[in-house]
Amino acid sequence: MIESSDYKTQALKKEDKNYPKNLARIKNSPKTLFYKGNPKVLHAKRSIAVVGSRRMTRYGKETVDRFISAFVSQNVVIISGFMYGADSEAHRKTIEYSGKTIAVFGCGLDVCYPPENEKLYASILKTGGTLVSEYKDGMKPQLWTFPTRNRIVAGLSSLGVLVIEAGDKSGSLITAKLAKEMRRPVWAVPGPITSSVSIGCNWLIKSGEAKMATEPGDIIGSVKNQGIKEQKINLSKTERMICEALQREPLNIDEIAARLGEGVIEVGKTISLMSLKGLVAESAGKFYYSRAK
Repeated sequence: MIESSDYKTQALKKEDKNYPKNLARIKNSPKTLFYKGNPKVLHAKRSIAVVGSRRMTRYGKETVDRFISAFVSQNVVIISGFMYGADSEAHRKTIEYSGKTIAVFGCGLDVCYPPENEKLYASILKTGGTLVSEYKDGMKPQLWTFPTRNRIVAGLSSLGVLVIEAGDKSGSLITAKLAKEMRRPVWAVPGPITSSVSIGCNWLIKSGEAKMATEPGDIIGSVKNQGIKEQKINLSKTERMICEALQREPLNIDEIAARLGEGVIEVGKTISLMSLKGLVAESAGKFYYSRAK
């Protein structure tokens, strides 16, 4: 249980003037919305729901980073469901880029679920974000409460829902369907056809249930003068070639050496230095391009 004298659970009745207008417009909007944190965030001019798989891949993580950084630079509030995977990553990245985020709970706000997100819970409040739920304090999470809360995730958004990785039975597809019924835009990021967590996204695009989003500008237009910039790092010729190769696809040491026409030992030394700089990351024997912070 979470107890904090600084952040008490507050309630907004549907008839209250401060009840979120976006949410009030949908069918079956909560008669009472409970919240902790900054209520002003609930009235942001621009907000978007970012949802995805609980089994997020590296591709999904990098995609979340790419979109969230641009959204925050344009003062777009990020809404998600506080669960494992893409939800938590969306909240964390928003905070990392000094943005505001809304976490929609499937339980009472005095219950941190999943419990591993206790630090994230506190961070959202401390950085001016908001926690919301239709359930009173003390309500424990149930299997049925999460699909139900998805209508709030979609309903609070003004720019619609962005799906980043979703399996064929993903809860994110429920959120996308609800957004469609609300006549809110639905966006999906395409993924590898061999990935089980991209089946849902690819289906949304193929069936016409969602518009394809390959860059933030597809949703928020041209992004100019972003407040968030990548760290400038002087790269050697070899480092530059490795970055270019890994931006196309993940590779192991032997594959990188073959692409560059250089020795494995020398490439290994360069990769080690690049890892320290945050330019590459390794998983299951493959190296990935990782935007330096």
